[in-house]
Amino acid sequence: MSTTLELIQDFLAQKRIAFIGVSRDKSDFSRGLFRELCNQGYDVVPVNPEAPEIEGRFCFAQVQSIVPPVDGALLMTSPELTDRVVRDCAEAGITRVWLYRGLGAGAVSDSAIGFCQANGITVVPGFCPYMFLPKTPLVHRAHGFVMKLSGGYPE
Repeated sequence: MSTTLELIQDFLAQKRIAFIGVSRDKSDFSRGLFRELCNQGYDVVPVNPEAPEIEGRFCFAQVQSIVPPVDGALLMTSPELTDRVVRDCAEAGITRVWLYRGLGAGAVSDSAIGFCQANGITVVPGFCPYMFLPKTPLVHRAHGFVMKLSGGYPE
C-alpha cells in the first residue's frame, strides 16, 4: 500500500486532470487553485453542470463526457455530492481521485473513500493541492509547514 504522500506525488505527476466542482465565481478559492494548476502546466478540464466555460476553457457538465480522457480527477464538491461523483469517475474509467479538504470536511466522505478503494481507484483522502505544488504563494507553503509541525502532514 502506498503512503498518502506517494499517492499525492503520483496524482500530481499526471498532466491532464478533471477539476470537478470548480466555481463559476471568479473570486472563489477553487478558481485560484484552477488557475495555479494551469499556470504550472497542467491540462485542467473544468467540470461544472452550471457553467459553459471556466477561465476560457470549455466546461463539461459531467466527467463521463470528457474527451480525450483525463488521468485523474480533483473533487471540490460537498461530501453529499462526492459519493455520486466518484461513481461518475469510475464510469468514466478514471483511476485517480483527489478529495479536496482545506477546512471542514471538504469533498471527503468515508463512503466515497470506501467506494474508491473497493473499485480500484487510487484516492487521496483530503489535503489541499496547493501545499504540494512547487512555487506556490507563501500562505500555502506556511499551511504545509504548520501541518508538518502539528503532525498532520502526510507521510
